[in-house]
Amino acid sequence: MIDSKNLRTVGVEEELLIVDPETGAPRAVAGTLLHRATQDAPADGDIEYELQQQQIEVETSPSSDISEIARQLKQWRRHTDAAARETGSRIAALATSPLPVDPQTTFKPRYQTMVRRFGLSSMEQLTCGFHVHVGINDEDEGTAVVDRIQRWLPILVALSGNSPFWQGRDSGYASFRTQVWSRLPTAGPTDRFGEAAEYHRVVDRLLASGVPLDKGMIYFNARLSHRYPTVEIRVSDICARADDAIMIAALCRALVQTAAQDSTDGIRHDHPYGEQLRLAQWRASRAGLAEPLLDPWTFTPRPAEEVVEALLDHVGPALAASGDSDLVAESIERLRKSGTGSDLQRAAYEAGNDLGAVVRRLIDVTAERLD
Repeated sequence: MIDSKNLRTVGVEEELLIVDPETGAPRAVAGTLLHRATQDAPADGDIEYELQQQQIEVETSPSSDISEIARQLKQWRRHTDAAARETGSRIAALATSPLPVDPQTTFKPRYQTMVRRFGLSSMEQLTCGFHVHVGINDEDEGTAVVDRIQRWLPILVALSGNSPFWQGRDSGYASFRTQVWSRLPTAGPTDRFGEAAEYHRVVDRLLASGVPLDKGMIYFNARLSHRYPTVEIRVSDICARADDAIMIAALCRALVQTAAQDSTDGIRHDHPYGEQLRLAQWRASRAGLAEPLLDPWTFTPRPAEEVVEALLDHVGPALAASGDSDLVAESIERLRKSGTGSDLQRAAYEAGNDLGAVVRRLIDVTAERLD
């Protein structure tokens, strides 16, 4: 039985693109923006550098109330955009830049080392994701959660798809960010760990290889956070609409709660093959909600709407217990009617064959419904 009186905490991280409001081109002004944004910054959460100077990351403080996460997320979007305006820029919730761009790596030793080690895979890595932290009771519970949610994570990729363009061209994908991110050696789905001790053994072996720089570069789709007592879910594009980001956060908490309860109840877990998980993620990245996805149980094609309904059925009791059912249902219905961020971008481009207009449209969408 899921306890509605003891809800898990949630915290989110949004990576935002910094753009010229007229041309739509990314601007390498993160340092100036950060200086402005740290003045009179919101009391809750934080803002910090990311890999490239054309992007910035904001994060909320944790809360068990999704409406509080929504308040903080929207407040940070408003505050960061105001700081961007002072630099002659705007922020845009774009997971990749529609316009061609030469990313400028942030002058931090760790980031410079990443570029030297991983070459173009890091140099070209101007992508913006949305990460959700959900509280756990202990690392064994967290490991059970990481194992059990793997089959469901591709659906979050489909729901959040917001990166159809890459270097001035239509990529043919709903989430091309997923493809770019997959170039990094530790990124992607994971095999079954079973217990926290095994999880840490695997991480230690990866670090011993000398390939990842540190624990921060263990880029699993879902991982035990090395900073907080949370499971961190990392598959989603930054959502164009703030309300859709909140929906993703609510679904992530419901997935964690459902997986933890199933583990406690001793419900059998049969882990999918890694190859199946990668195919499901590729399909979600390619199609978004516009074409069939892979069923999370059979890994055969099934209409996207039915696959989303399967997810909602799976986490329904957890959403009901947290009071988030209506919020999620409204956002899903809006996606069905108006499309994902990827759909919005393509519609803006088709209206005038102007990639700058795509960015200007997403600037507006990023700033919508932030009151």
